[in-house]
Amino acid sequence: MVKSKKRRAEDLFIAVICFIFILLCLMPIVNIAARSLSSTQALINNRVSFFPVELTFESYHYVLEDAAFVRSLWWTALLTAICTVVSLVMTILCSYPLIWDNLKGRKFLNGMMLLTMYFSAGLIPNYLLMRQLNLIDNPLVLIIPNSLSIFYMIILRSFFYGIPDSLRESAQLDGAGPVNTLLKIYLPLSKPVLATLSLFYAVGRWNGFSDALYYMTKPKFAPIQLKLYQVINNLSSIETATQEGFTAPMASEGLKSASVMFATLPIVMIYPFLQRYFIAGVTLGAIKE
Repeated sequence: MVKSKKRRAEDLFIAVICFIFILLCLMPIVNIAARSLSSTQALINNRVSFFPVELTFESYHYVLEDAAFVRSLWWTALLTAICTVVSLVMTILCSYPLIWDNLKGRKFLNGMMLLTMYFSAGLIPNYLLMRQLNLIDNPLVLIIPNSLSIFYMIILRSFFYGIPDSLRESAQLDGAGPVNTLLKIYLPLSKPVLATLSLFYAVGRWNGFSDALYYMTKPKFAPIQLKLYQVINNLSSIETATQEGFTAPMASEGLKSASVMFATLPIVMIYPFLQRYFIAGVTLGAIKE
């Protein structure tokens, strides 16, 4: 069927709008990448926009020479993998029982969990709780408190609701218990939403640094975003000192940009592998109830 001229014009208009929004999203990233690859003199003279000026890898050389920064990257990768697996297991174990009509107190449990989405104790009570649980300066403080998101649990529960009850009943007739039904029916049919939630949990942990800032003082357990926060603050102090007459080994803007790219690229590289599940997972989990 041939599209009318009006329809083609509408499609072209929508494509142009989408292209503009894509450019607006990419421009800051491109600028940061260009600054990280530009020379000190070019940065000082503000000659860098969206292309590297006097291409150099000096900033990345400085970043890679920082053993603490590299160690923090590997620690964050391990922490992200552990947190994603733990969070996904917790989300499955929380959402699956809530779809069973014969679960006693199901409405009460749903209500109590929803309550935690609207009310929070606050930072100071949370800190006192972590201290009483002996989690201060303990790596577990970066895993346990955020191991379950009620919002993501609701998405997965809604997806489980959308799976036909006839499949569960057939499995029960064949002698399958709740665990086998989960493993053989629900999880295989839930790959899109599970991949989406895995991405959400991984990005959240990779970008998180406030919990480490509040509860951790040991540098060896600092995640990459906290290390990046410290690097940028330290370089800002150097920049201030340079403006007052002191000399710096190189432009701090180059180091800041290289540090940002160094901390951003790993999670960006993972996204394309889960992209095909992303839209389907969110959509199905949101509309099936």
